[in-house]
Amino acid sequence: MKADTTTDFLIIGAGFSGLVMAERLSAAGWKCVVVDRRSHLGGNAYDRKSDVGVLVHPYGPHYFRSNSPRIVDYLSAFTEWHEVNYTIKSYTRGRHWSFPINLNTFEEYLGRPASTEEFTSWLEQTRIPIADPQNSEEVIISQVGRELYELFFEGYTLKQWKLHPRELDASVCGRIPIRTNRDDRYLSESFQALPKHGYTAMFETMLNASPGVELHLGVDFQEARSRWNHQHLIFTGAIDEFYDRRFGALPYRSLRFEQESFSAEQLRGREAISGKPGFWQPSMQVNYPDAEVPFTRIVEMKHATGQQIDASTIVREFPKDWSAGAEPFYPVPTPDARAAYQQYSALAAAEPNTTFSGRLATYRYYNMDQVTGMAIAEADKLISRYGSKS
Repeated sequence: MKADTTTDFLIIGAGFSGLVMAERLSAAGWKCVVVDRRSHLGGNAYDRKSDVGVLVHPYGPHYFRSNSPRIVDYLSAFTEWHEVNYTIKSYTRGRHWSFPINLNTFEEYLGRPASTEEFTSWLEQTRIPIADPQNSEEVIISQVGRELYELFFEGYTLKQWKLHPRELDASVCGRIPIRTNRDDRYLSESFQALPKHGYTAMFETMLNASPGVELHLGVDFQEARSRWNHQHLIFTGAIDEFYDRRFGALPYRSLRFEQESFSAEQLRGREAISGKPGFWQPSMQVNYPDAEVPFTRIVEMKHATGQQIDASTIVREFPKDWSAGAEPFYPVPTPDARAAYQQYSALAAAEPNTTFSGRLATYRYYNMDQVTGMAIAEADKLISRYGSKS
């Protein structure tokens, strides 16, 4: 399709933020051009089949969950769901542990059965009382004490962020629940599911339902601005990149992914570790907090997708420093980084015809349902401002 030179909304980024806003604006009758410099839609939520036919998340696992019926209902217009309880393990001291910390973890630690009452009492004696935890170390030791913190959190966090937990906001480790019962789910939200046929299929359905949207892949921000005149710009990329890093580059963490597939024959004999045939490891995600292991986790999405296939694929995740040209995956949640972002935020607030939406554009970690809710809200503001053509 030959691109027009004029559009109502030019949207930079074809991930959750950009595609949801495009769908909402298109439903109101507006014309949108969505561009992405990658060769696929979906941003980091993009998924595809591996070489053995297993649906994988090439950019790390995306565990959809939400407590918002409104957001779930919105996305349900574009996908059916495969409900799942996401479960993970932690591998350290030569064995797999139940994680997040729960009563099962405590029994593994003791090497014998225990009760919720005993675990609660042990935590009261072990934890370090801190009334107002100011960082990730304090938020964990105030709940479980230093030994379990060092066992599961300290090494993993150092690898993931290349910063000590005491240098990171309390929210980083505070997102992980601590439970005294046997609930071993990784997440606590009321709705936990994956799109039945994958995120990519969901986004394709969203686009097919939006006749006013053009998608152009392999097109970066600078090229897009030169190709399309537009009434309003929506930017979902890194905010410091938008401003040519005028105040310097904001700090990010990047990732490298290593994918490996196994045939049914290669998986034979793994049952002693995985607990069931056809799988490589015992849960969807296994964390590796030990410093001598170079990756932070291994993900085997087949545990969650429910695919009936004999082969399997795992993805190892290696954190790395961010540099120009690499993908910025995580804004670094430190006070200094927040202060640096505020300089760019002040510039963004003075842009009357540009909307900044999403993780990178607002320099903050959000779950997918939160990004979806933000995108819907921002689209509603634009429709309120410009009206509806439909």
